[in-house]
Amino acid sequence: MTSIGYLGPKGTFTKMAVDSVFNGEMKNGYRTIPECIDAVDKGEVDIGVVPIENAIEGTVQLTIDYLIHQVRLPVVAEIIVPIQQHLLVRKEVTSTLSDIHEVYSHSHAIAQCHQYLHHHLHSALTKHTSSTGKAAEIVSNSKEPIAAIGNRLAAEEYGLHILQENIHDYPNNHTRFLVLSNYPEKVHIRHKKDSEKTTMLITLPNDQSGALHQILSAFSWRKLNLSKIESRPTKTGLGNYFFIIDVDQPYDDILFPGVKSELEALGCQVTILGTYPVYHMLQH
Repeated sequence: MTSIGYLGPKGTFTKMAVDSVFNGEMKNGYRTIPECIDAVDKGEVDIGVVPIENAIEGTVQLTIDYLIHQVRLPVVAEIIVPIQQHLLVRKEVTSTLSDIHEVYSHSHAIAQCHQYLHHHLHSALTKHTSSTGKAAEIVSNSKEPIAAIGNRLAAEEYGLHILQENIHDYPNNHTRFLVLSNYPEKVHIRHKKDSEKTTMLITLPNDQSGALHQILSAFSWRKLNLSKIESRPTKTGLGNYFFIIDVDQPYDDILFPGVKSELEALGCQVTILGTYPVYHMLQH
């Protein structure tokens, strides 16, 4: 049976993403993103699912940096999931907002609800956890008047009451998740793909004038649409960066080899991190 690792424990948005597209596989939750990625690399699981970007808070930098600097795994699919953040409490302990003196959640979830916390729970301390599911677990085991920010699945899994629904600051809240695997033939997603994408890693030879313009020109005149370009430090010194570029089409045998050859002629290092289908999930 195919096994899938995800950022756990129960009740995380990553678990929701896994449940929305996979069926019948053995699923294992991991405490952190690096632990999940390592599990795929070591063969403990066949597939790993990790968050990569949120519409409100941007890139999950831990995922990007770990995949680039520590463990390189092929990206075989992307899942986009609508995110609804709720305020979760133990009903028998906490009944009103004024009771709450601490709020637990993942740092991204807390940031997505910054305005709500500022206006309605400004006196409560915020505590970061490894996941929204872990936050819900902490609240479920506490007799103190504390709360968690998480989803409806977490509320169900840990027997918590939703004190306030949809507390995220912006309504169009979505998160992208990457599906990682050394065995793409084992990845069976039970939905029709919405589009396809190719992700490239480009490292400049040095901090030279006009380098970014030259890189973008290689895509532009070939009419390759870029949905995202992001720079991250190479960790070799100040001013040294690599670029992660998403191209809105699958890899082919003409345009992409041309881009790669043109950039390598400029002294760039070019790596294809994956060419893969994209799936958009609907809110339940």
